[in-house]
Formats: sequence, C-alpha cells, structure tokens
Amino acid sequence: MNPVAEPPQKSRPSHLSKETRRRHDREIIALAVPAFGALVAEPLFVMVDSAVVGHLGTPQLAGLGVAAALLTTAVNIFVFLAYATTAAVARRVGAGDLPGAIRQGMDGIWLALLLGVAVIALVVPTAPALVGLFGASDTAAPFAVTYLRISAFGIPAMLAVLAATGVLRGLQDTRTPLYVALGGFTANAGLNAALVYGAGLGIAGSAWGTVIAQNAMAVVYLYVVVRGARRHGASLRPDAAGIRACAQAGVPLLIRTLSLRAVLLIATAVAAGLGDTEIAAHQITLTLWSLLAFALDAIAIAGQAIIGRYLGADDPAGARAACRRMVQWGIASGVLLGLLVVASRPLIATLTSDPSVRSALMPVLLVVAVSQPVSGIVFILDGVLMGAGDGPYLAWSMLATLAVFAPVALAVPALGGGLTALWWAMTLMMLTRLVALQLRARSGRWIVTGAVRA
Repeated sequence: MNPVAEPPQKSRPSHLSKETRRRHDREIIALAVPAFGALVAEPLFVMVDSAVVGHLGTPQLAGLGVAAALLTTAVNIFVFLAYATTAAVARRVGAGDLPGAIRQGMDGIWLALLLGVAVIALVVPTAPALVGLFGASDTAAPFAVTYLRISAFGIPAMLAVLAATGVLRGLQDTRTPLYVALGGFTANAGLNAALVYGAGLGIAGSAWGTVIAQNAMAVVYLYVVVRGARRHGASLRPDAAGIRACAQAGVPLLIRTLSLRAVLLIATAVAAGLGDTEIAAHQITLTLWSLLAFALDAIAIAGQAIIGRYLGADDPAGARAACRRMVQWGIASGVLLGLLVVASRPLIATLTSDPSVRSALMPVLLVVAVSQPVSGIVFILDGVLMGAGDGPYLAWSMLATLAVFAPVALAVPALGGGLTALWWAMTLMMLTRLVALQLRARSGRWIVTGAVRA
C-alpha cells in the first residue's frame, strides 16, 4: 500500500495561483494515470475470453457474448461499492483517522461479499431464463448457460475487488489497483489458454479461468487491506451498523447507475429499430464513446479521492479550488479527445467493411467529437459530487435526465430521424446532466465537511 497523502493544507478562497495549480496538477496526474490503466485493463478480461473462445466455434462465441453481457451488467450495477467507499474512506483520511478509514473500507468489502453471495443464489438457478431473455439461439444457449453458471462463482470476488479498489482510491493509492488489474489480466490470459485448450474444457475452461483470476485479485486486495488494518489497529470484523451505512450510502448511486443504464438501453433499442446498418454503426460509436469515457472517468476518480480528502480535512476552500482545477482538466481533455475523434474518423471507419455502415458512422462521429468537452465537465463534476458524498442529488438529477432523454430518443424514428439524430439526443442527455451538475456545483450545497458526511 502506498504511503497515504498528508491532509491538505488549508486553502484560501482566491483564484488559483500558479503554485496551487501545479500542486493540484501533480495530485490529479498521480491518481488519474494509474486509474486510467486499471480501467482499461478491466474490459481486457472479456476480450481475452472472446479471443480464446472464438477459436472453439461461432455458437460458443455467441454464448460467451450473451453470458458476458449479463455478467457485466450484474457487476456494473454494483459499481457504487467503489464510488461510495472511495468517498467515505477519503474523508477519514483527510480527517487524519486512518484506522477509521480502513474500518470504513472493510464495511464496504463485507457488503460486497454479502451482495456477491446473494447474486450467486439468484443467477445459478435462473441462468437458463436469463439467457433466454437475451434471445440466445438454440445452439448458443447451452454454452451461455454453462459460462454464466460457472462465472457466477467469481461475482463475490468481482464485487470485493470493486470495494477494495474504492478503499485504496480513498487512501490516495491508484497504483496498486493498476498492478493488480494487470496481474489479473495476465493470469486470466494464461489460465484461459491452459484450461480451454490444454485441459480440453472448452468454454467451461474459459469461465473457470476467469473465476480463478478474479478470486486471485480479490485475495491480493484483501491482503493489502488487511495488512493496512493491522498496521493501524483497525478492526476486521463485520459491523452490522457500518455495513448498513455503506448500503444506505450506495442506494442513491445505484439509482444513478440504473438510470444511466436505462439511457444506454433505450439508445440501443432505438438504434436497433432503425435497421441493421444503424445498429451496427451505433455499436461501433458506443464502443468508442465508452473508451473515451475511460479517459474522463480516470480524472473523475482522482476527483472523488481528492475532494473527499479536502472535505474530511475541513477545507472547503481547498475543495472548491480542486474542483475548479479538475473542471479545467475536464474541458481540456474533452477538447483534445474531440479533436482526436475528428482526426481518426477514417481509421475508425475501417472497423467495418460495409460501405453503408461507414456512411452512417461518419456524421455520428462528428457529433461524438462535438460533445466531448461537455462530457469532460460532466464526468468531472460527477466525480466531485461523488467524492463529496452527494449521492441523493446525483440520483435525482440522473432520473430527471432520463425523463428528458427517453421521450426525445423514442421520438427519433417517429419524426423520421436517423442515427445522427439519436446521437444528438445523446448529446442532449449530456447537456442536461451538465446543467444539473453545474447548478449543484455553483450552489456549494455539496460542500459538507467532516470525517463523516452528516
């Protein structure tokens, strides 16, 4: 575990001096760069599984696609385990209470394990029905059920990894999650090859390889957290009140995440209704949009840790200054990413050999490019408010955003709009989030200091 940063010095509410900007820049870079590496490493697990299973046959790959989508959805729903834990632990760090910080983190890990066991109990018996909901073919369905049932036993480890990642981020350590993610990716690749081909287990071997790799990652995380707990005399026992508090803090973030998922599902459903060409171009665009989000989310993760620490240290001026600087980073990053999208449009278009898909894709990429500066601010302010523990506002604002987006997106086909119009609706969604988050940031109501948000 990296040495925990000292509580920040009290900042005066003036404009950012050059020295202050440099200090914030160093903090942001130190946290954001490793966080970006860890974020990129996570989807590589599915890519490795796809590459290995793809050589077994088309039904096996199709089955993996369905099962992986279900698993990814199940795990992403509980991403609040990382977000809420980061904010709570960072506050304790800022207040100088390291034993309390680690104890708070352990409550999050216990909650993750309990939720993981509940998900296993739900997924294993209902796997055929869940696969059926995704419309898997008769040839692909058995492989999907096999992969899903086996991989379900890795879900407690996956959720524990989320919570433990939040603990380390709150402790201002994003390097350890990067190293663990890279190690897990390497182990997963080796195990998949050995079990699928060497042991001849087929798609079941791929699932077991992922389960083993995820559990190994969880063990490493727990070793790091337990070592820190013993060093600072923090209790490792489950605390019912602490676990309940973690769950209560996570509910608003769960609502936020589900609302965002609903936005993406509606967009995909509308694109599918527009035709095969449009849904193909939409999937390429959505994949690119998600990749760009990783870069912006890395800065947001830094924001969660830094803002939580300043508020825990009773330094509202420092929190405001850090927020302003990170917003500047968000704008600059968004502009840069937008320019990169414009410049790389011909290269992105080579991802498909269908001329009609390319034709539909090119104007949509321009819309994505234009929206990146907006996305940059949205991601940063999202991270700032998460770091402040302002979950209820994030939940209500995302529900309001969904209420604005859904009728506009659903009206696209009725009004004769195409894929480009749908992605303008996605841009409207981001603009709505921007307005809501900017209003909250300027109000200052998110600034609640202390080791625990009252």
